[in-house]
Amino acid sequence: MKKLFIVALLVVGMTSFAQERKARPERAQMEQMTPEQRNQLHLKKMTLELDLNASQQKEMSKIIAEQSAKREARMAERKASKDSAKKQLTADERFAKKSKMLDEQIVMKERMKKILSADQYKKWDDMKGKRHHGMKKRMMHHKDGKPAEMSDKK
Repeated sequence: MKKLFIVALLVVGMTSFAQERKARPERAQMEQMTPEQRNQLHLKKMTLELDLNASQQKEMSKIIAEQSAKREARMAERKASKDSAKKQLTADERFAKKSKMLDEQIVMKERMKKILSADQYKKWDDMKGKRHHGMKKRMMHHKDGKPAEMSDKK
């Protein structure tokens, strides 16, 4: 009787895992938005959150388009280097990449200070910090497979 019960549990367990899940299509199969559509949505979101006027929207549209182009180029570069070989960066290469990224962030902050008012800039900076914190938390979670323990909370 005990063996029959165990076999029945195994059969039920196996059939539940064997069922197909088609709730969401794979990321690669999903229809992707064009860069222009993504840029428009990003601009509209920023307009709602920061209450941008028309001239600010025009300037932000240019900045968002530039950032999007840079991001696409970096992704293509990363994909090409990933496909070619899996070599580790030297310390100097890592330093150069990190330095370039920080320089771009400094330039971006200066541009945002020129475009936004003081209140808008403060709100933008807070939003950026929250987004960065959330991304960092998700990355830590996916590396270990367990919830992240972060010491530098904002």
